[in-house]
Amino acid sequence: MAIALPTDCGVRDPRFFPQVPELAGTFLESDSGAGRLYVGRTVSSVSGALTLAFLAPPAQVERELLVVTQVQNRPWVVVPFSTRPGGPVENTHTLPTPAARTAGAGRPVVDFAGTLPYASELFGVYQPLPGWLGYSSTQLLAVAEGRPAQRELFSGAEARQLSRPELAALPKPPTEGILSPVGLVNLFRQYFFEFDTFLGAPVGHLWLSPGGTVEVVETSTRRTLVERTAEQSEESTRKTEESLTEQTDVADAVKEDNANETSLGVTASAGANYVGIAQADVSTSYSTKNTTHSSSEVTHKHTRAQSSKVSSEITRNFKTTFKTVTETTDTSSRRYVVQNTTDKLVNYELRRKMRKVGIQVQHIGTQLSWQVHVPDPGRALGLGELLDVVAAPDLTGLKKPEPLEPLVPTTTTVTEVYPVQRIGSNGPHLDQDWFYVADEDHLSHGHSDEYLVAHFDYTAVPPGPGWTVDTSQPEPIRVVEAKASNGSGTKYLGKCKILDLASNRYQIRTELVNFANGNWISLSVRIMWKPPSTHPGQDAYDRALAEYRAEVDRLQRTAYVEAVRERVETVSGLRRRPAGDLRKEERYCVFERLIAQLDLYDGRQPQLSAELIRQMFDVDRMLYFVAPDYWRPGGVSTGKASLGRHPVPQHQWDPAPGDEPLQGATVPGHYSHTAANNPPNAVAPVSDEALEWRINYPLTEGSQPAPVGSSLGWLVQIDGDERRNEFLNSSWVKAVLPIRPGHEPAALGWLQQADVEGEAALDKPYTWQTGDPDGYQNKTIGQVLELLAAELQRKNTDIGTTLATETVFETGFDPLDGGFRPAEPYQVFDQWTEVLPTDQVVAVEVEYDPRTGQQR
Repeated sequence: MAIALPTDCGVRDPRFFPQVPELAGTFLESDSGAGRLYVGRTVSSVSGALTLAFLAPPAQVERELLVVTQVQNRPWVVVPFSTRPGGPVENTHTLPTPAARTAGAGRPVVDFAGTLPYASELFGVYQPLPGWLGYSSTQLLAVAEGRPAQRELFSGAEARQLSRPELAALPKPPTEGILSPVGLVNLFRQYFFEFDTFLGAPVGHLWLSPGGTVEVVETSTRRTLVERTAEQSEESTRKTEESLTEQTDVADAVKEDNANETSLGVTASAGANYVGIAQADVSTSYSTKNTTHSSSEVTHKHTRAQSSKVSSEITRNFKTTFKTVTETTDTSSRRYVVQNTTDKLVNYELRRKMRKVGIQVQHIGTQLSWQVHVPDPGRALGLGELLDVVAAPDLTGLKKPEPLEPLVPTTTTVTEVYPVQRIGSNGPHLDQDWFYVADEDHLSHGHSDEYLVAHFDYTAVPPGPGWTVDTSQPEPIRVVEAKASNGSGTKYLGKCKILDLASNRYQIRTELVNFANGNWISLSVRIMWKPPSTHPGQDAYDRALAEYRAEVDRLQRTAYVEAVRERVETVSGLRRRPAGDLRKEERYCVFERLIAQLDLYDGRQPQLSAELIRQMFDVDRMLYFVAPDYWRPGGVSTGKASLGRHPVPQHQWDPAPGDEPLQGATVPGHYSHTAANNPPNAVAPVSDEALEWRINYPLTEGSQPAPVGSSLGWLVQIDGDERRNEFLNSSWVKAVLPIRPGHEPAALGWLQQADVEGEAALDKPYTWQTGDPDGYQNKTIGQVLELLAAELQRKNTDIGTTLATETVFETGFDPLDGGFRPAEPYQVFDQWTEVLPTDQVVAVEVEYDPRTGQQR
């Protein structure tokens, strides 16, 4: 016998609840064809009342209900029944039934009571406690107002009452929370519980004809926040995509989001590492209960919005592709072959398998903390330098003109013919020696009347254009040898005279000659030449050299641009250093600056100062809030002469031999360069004064997106992350050092010392708030702080509070009625669920009514 309920009722299978005695012996059977769920018992006979029990969510609606019976596996038979004695007996009655189960919601969370968490994540909220004026922060305000305050002003009765005029004029709302040296960190833990899995909405549809085959290829794609190469899950291909997360689990995604969220405080504890510390508003109440309530609201808003965001990102991380194939190719390691072996058309819905993850948040403790501002914290951090050697351009295809040989004085020797030329008609005796007769200007052999011409004119051929006879020499033109016409040597004496230097004409005047019975003699004449002042080939050489240099410049500019492009892409694609290592370095810098700022022991024993602080404060859990303001000291000015923090190296277009086209082999940061933009409504020409000068940064189509701060002229570390760049460009950080459990009173007393924070305003009356302990009434700020320190010392050293924070790991999931309540210390106060997709798709056979088009 069974009750027939609508098939969408949220009734649970009793087999999963053996611990519920009322469900013993009951069964749950589904009839999709009739659209009914049968909840009943198997009985041999009925005598008296028969109770049919089932488990379902508390929500209910009025719906039709039937009573059915079945004998020996025969079909169910509807039995008429009445709902009250003497009432109408009918086949169906409208009665309260369990509400319809929400499609794709899985079982209710109460079904998973006792489930142990599979992951957890710590989160915190920091709230400054106003009222006390600490020296380290108040001094910054005093300097800003132009009246620095000495450290001794912060100690003594006058300082505690703020009766000194130097201090009384400083604290003005809302600066009191900034100037206070103490605050509270409320710690919370998120627990992640694995609930059930269920099939989600259809993501695809398949129909198979008789004998048909379809291959379903499932692809899981991982995406990242910044552009980079990521491997597709279960494939050997690689591709670049841009999205928000690469995680497939909400717990991992929350951890990743906390690590990347720059608005949270940073801590790098090697032990209990709570990365996410949000900063809440100043708490005017010192009560741990009130601060826990307000912190829980901040935590509730942050964690719910965060998990919802990362869950939606994970949802977008999966996609399913469907491919009809005729032959099987191993394109993916995860593929499913669906085959229809029947003689009917078969329809399948492809439904993604979904996970339901439960999340709870618990308050796990409160720590009193020291708040101090540290200026310019990143000054001591060094930058990694990229060693990048740029090859010189290939000039082997160019031929450089050969340099011109230098022009030097030279000597040429020419052969001139000296003929026999008679004067008169008498034939000469050519075997005689002939002498020059100066009075008659002819040659004679001393007897008879035979005479010969004594001189002839010649033109010298220069060795090149512009050459002239070198008149600076004693004998620039001289006969050095004479030969008779028969080739034998002969007597000859003579001198050469320049007739016209411009035309190189000269005259040979003979003083003694013997023609050796020949009609002429040949004279070897040596001529000394002076080179021209300008080389004749200089113009052609200059033209060839200019063409060569122009081609070299073109190749060098091309190589320079390519070198810059490659370097920009190389720098943007460098692997970032581990975030944990960067945070440790930053924490060391902050701690070092803090020690120097305190100046304990007159700065002579910094190690003692460090040990003293470590004894009372949990330095390993020190967190800091970065202020990456544009007004960072020593910031980059914007103008025509601005270069940015790391400008693109200028190329030497006339390099020395061996120089590279891109000077500078080390690159410590992202490049910047100065560029001018026309102002709005500009009319040409635009003067330099009207131009808008900016410090821009180079990009290429292959480079990754520029880091945050590039448009602001920040110093950007090439292997750092966003937090590191904010730290480098920060004007100050607010460091928060949690006090070690049990050391709260001692640390509070140490902070009040004159050489630390002083006692300013501690005797001012405390403003009691609703919810504060009664003991805070009519007390001073200093007295309330002492009560708070004593309370936290007691709670933080009580083993009972420690065990309370670990209860979830022992008892598992405990459903929270209503989902949220203002947090009480050490209690679970927030609960919600997230639905996550998996990379699995299930093919579900479905049937459609051809007349209505609806599923059967």
